Amino acid sequence: MIFRSKAPFRLGIAGGGTDVSPYSDIYGGAILNVTVNLYSYATIKPLNNGKIIFKHINEGITETLELSEELPLEGQLLLQRGIYNSIVRRFNRNVPLSFELTTYMDVPSGSGLGTSSTVAVSIIGAFKEWLKLPLGEYDIAQYAYDIERKELQMAGGKQDQYAATFGGVNFMEFYADNKVIVNPLRIHREILNEWGHNTLLYFTDTRRKSSRIIEEQSRNVVKKKESSIEAMHKVKSEAYRIKNLLLKNELNELGIALNDSWEYKKQMAKSISTPEIDEMYETAILHGALGGKISGAGGGGFMFFYCPGTVKYVVAKALEEKYSGKIYKVEFVEQGLTTWSTEE
Repeated sequence: MIFRSKAPFRLGIAGGGTDVSPYSDIYGGAILNVTVNLYSYATIKPLNNGKIIFKHINEGITETLELSEELPLEGQLLLQRGIYNSIVRRFNRNVPLSFELTTYMDVPSGSGLGTSSTVAVSIIGAFKEWLKLPLGEYDIAQYAYDIERKELQMAGGKQDQYAATFGGVNFMEFYADNKVIVNPLRIHREILNEWGHNTLLYFTDTRRKSSRIIEEQSRNVVKKKESSIEAMHKVKSEAYRIKNLLLKNELNELGIALNDSWEYKKQMAKSISTPEIDEMYETAILHGALGGKISGAGGGGFMFFYCPGTVKYVVAKALEEKYSGKIYKVEFVEQGLTTWSTEE
């Protein structure tokens, strides 16, 4: 048998950055996000040859290692090694496992859709399917967070792991002591379809290290930099505002609110936007988009825009003619992490 999983990537609609410690611990964070039909996939093929093989298709990386109960945290696939070490220690009584793990993503890494966290969730999902691990949705999301943020010391927030695990449209609240509340929003399918139809997803053809931006945000909070903290308060308030607009089916107002949210977000840290990103944004607005923002920490990756009616075709053409990025066809999906097994 082989064991598979897939976990959806998410768009960070509003509140991004307020899920990052220490802000969320001190003030509480709030995030609105939605998952899309772009996925991280993981496949585990058990072996009996004393080898551990990691393959990451997107980057063309293969690592073949000797069987061990704990792998050294070195090389390019730290996430895979860290998850393996934790699984063996926590669930397999330190007995090593021989297998081949293959991962693939529908999007480039470092693109602002929560890539590393979604990969982590998909890998844990594949191990859950293989080893029949007793993990619920909250367990998987928190487990992925603990491995990434605590064991591997990767900077970042908490929303991505929960979005990938739960799926759908969620309003999430974050507090001290790892308290997370996921509030699934019941959005009528017609509204979800219209919202998705009017959303343009654009890859800026740039990738960035989100950890640098997140570390700058965290430093600003620690140093009690008033302008940054006030911007984060406003970003959080916009999450509540946009949630209410969505629930009331006021989608055009939601599009306009995205513009306000983006202006506040740029004040959280200097590296969130760049002159080129600002120019792309203005091009989209000039051609009819009501608002938009960078998805994720910022600095590059994916942007999304709310374009009423059929405006997104005009905006897409303008962006493609002027810049080197790529339009992604996107739909909003309600299913989160999915796992299954099949015969080889």
